[in-house]
Amino acid sequence: MTNLALPAALAEIVDDFQALTEPERLQLLLEFSRELPDLPEHLRDHPELLEQVVECQSPLFLTIETEKNDDGAPDTVRLYFKAPPEAPTTRGFAGVLHEGLDGLTAAQIMAVPDDMPELLGLTRAITPLRMRGMTAMLGRIKRKVAATGVPLS
Repeated sequence: MTNLALPAALAEIVDDFQALTEPERLQLLLEFSRELPDLPEHLRDHPELLEQVVECQSPLFLTIETEKNDDGAPDTVRLYFKAPPEAPTTRGFAGVLHEGLDGLTAAQIMAVPDDMPELLGLTRAITPLRMRGMTAMLGRIKRKVAATGVPLS
């Protein structure tokens, strides 16, 4: 099942989750938690540059940066997350968003439906509070993208 409103990488992730049983989906989420990249050096020693997503049960911090494209293409958005290793669900959600959204344009990110986390099929396996945390992460990313003033077309 292809999700037409989603960018290709995110649609592929959603399809991967939807093709699995619930226990397998949790395993895939754990894989994403292990694959979440560390913060780059220029952010590692500057926690003030990261914003906490307080809706998450575990401490999760994120920020975005935009990269100018000299070829006239729209600017791309880079996503950075910090979440403790002992919070695999939160890290997994961050990993999904990183893999699915990092490097896209502001317009592509803003077009992602707000209920995208529900498409992963985890609503019965994960508490509603944790699901709200992922929805909040996506919302925070979108607010930060909107605040950059990068053209959305």
